[in-house]
Amino acid sequence: MGRGRQKAKQTKVARALKYYSPETNYSALEQELTGHSHTDVVTDSRHGGESADELESLDQRYNEWSDDR
Repeated sequence: MGRGRQKAKQTKVARALKYYSPETNYSALEQELTGHSHTDVVTDSRHGGESADELESLDQRYNEWSDDR
């Protein structure tokens, strides 16, 4: 692709991004800002039911490892 075509394509993409405005779901935004409802369950699949003490010891081990670098 020549430089002119490449620049035109980049300009087209930049304009599309600049003027893109998705629809805002205000009710979902309000719910997120006010807190989670009782139906919302936040789970982290990486930590399968580990206690806070176990997670803290894992964090300490990883922090020690990362400090060695």
